Amino acid sequence: MSKADIGLIGLAVMGENLVMNMESKGFTVAVYNRTTEKVKNFVEGRAKGKNIIGAYSIEELITNLKKPRRVMLMVKAGKPVDDFIELLIPHLEKGDIIIDGGNSHFPDTIRRTKYLEEKGLLFIGTGVSGGEEGALKGPSMMPGGSPAAWPHVKSIFQSICAKVDDGSPCCDWVGENGAGHFVKMVHNGIEYGDMQLICEAYQLMRDLLGMSADEMHEVFKEWNEGELDSYLIEITRDILAFKDEDGKPLVDKILDTAGQKGTGKWTGIAALDEGVPLTLIGEAVFARCLSAMKEERVAASKILSGPKPKFEGDKNAFVNDIKNALYASKIVSYAQGYTLMRTAAKTYGWNLNYGGIALMWRGGCIIRSVFLGKIKEAFDKNPDLTNLLLDPFFKEKVEAAQDSWRRVCSVALTNGISIPAFTTALCYYDGFRCERLPANLLQAQRDYFGAHTYERVDKPRGEFFHTNWTGRGGSTSASTYTV
Repeated sequence: MSKADIGLIGLAVMGENLVMNMESKGFTVAVYNRTTEKVKNFVEGRAKGKNIIGAYSIEELITNLKKPRRVMLMVKAGKPVDDFIELLIPHLEKGDIIIDGGNSHFPDTIRRTKYLEEKGLLFIGTGVSGGEEGALKGPSMMPGGSPAAWPHVKSIFQSICAKVDDGSPCCDWVGENGAGHFVKMVHNGIEYGDMQLICEAYQLMRDLLGMSADEMHEVFKEWNEGELDSYLIEITRDILAFKDEDGKPLVDKILDTAGQKGTGKWTGIAALDEGVPLTLIGEAVFARCLSAMKEERVAASKILSGPKPKFEGDKNAFVNDIKNALYASKIVSYAQGYTLMRTAAKTYGWNLNYGGIALMWRGGCIIRSVFLGKIKEAFDKNPDLTNLLLDPFFKEKVEAAQDSWRRVCSVALTNGISIPAFTTALCYYDGFRCERLPANLLQAQRDYFGAHTYERVDKPRGEFFHTNWTGRGGSTSASTYTV
């Protein structure tokens, strides 16, 4: 057998499926796993008769690769990636490429790119989205790192990734060092937001409108045929129709405690670092944290009181209101995510193609939806768009949904139903369109207790003032800075 086009380390579900995907597109793949029994089982089982070479040591893996050697790591983020990089370095030559396809934190990717480039090697950190099925049939891929590495992996990545209707690949070069993993992180944050919004819509229908799983299945089925058409709405439709062995909806038997692997949290921390109000994704992360406090919530439900949900209006009209509120809130979530990417790009010197990112997300990934085509159009029309809410299409959509959105939030709050994502999205929208926020009072408070100074509406920006509010303070003020 001829030498392999690429090597892959890590034969868990994603790794195995990516290998099968690559082989099906005409590439020969060498594989290695630390537990070598997995290599044996794979090459003698699922990979039997295919252009897949089993390797039982790092040295054997490298020996089986064409130059420049391309080695993709599909291992757990963190220390395992660094450990494998150290194992690979002694066997590689100048210009060889290491690819990290896991959910690594972008600062690690920045560090690894610099470290390997200093050794004459090239590094790519690529987000891979789409789960098990995406890895096999075509994921969305978001590569960043050493620009010189891209020409050597482009044909492989763009062959195996998902394609949209016109054949465009859902993979393109994102940017230098950690850009690819940053964009994947924001993708996952937006995924948290989308899932939370769908869960809040479900809770309103279940707890306020008293709808059955079958009735909600029909609603999501209808929604998936319109402007909310997306992978997450589609799977929600299917989940609600799925019956347990006794014929009852399985979803009703699942414990209401959500897990998380950290990418949503990282997105929130990055937003705090950049000073970007990523409120919806933040609330989605905290909603998972609150769900995990199951025992405390059960105890609190017996002690704390609130209104008993009671709906007396037109159910069908309110379901339509929920749909509109979901769409408007989704727009806010993406607007916040894109603002975070734009701000981080300035911080890290990345030249991000925002329309291209929307295209990468249109197929293969968990947040894929028809909605993303509209984001691509918005950035094609105006590459310097500062906020999606200012694009004519999205502005019009939010304005059309606004009455529904406000009704949903007010009815939910009046009935004691927690909808943190819907409400924070509306609060952001109202704050963003507000010419004068109450932060003038906040600055006065900061100056009063800490001499932090303030600017004045009747003076040029950049001039700072301090007032001796009590008559006991002096004229000395603190230095002005914003974290």
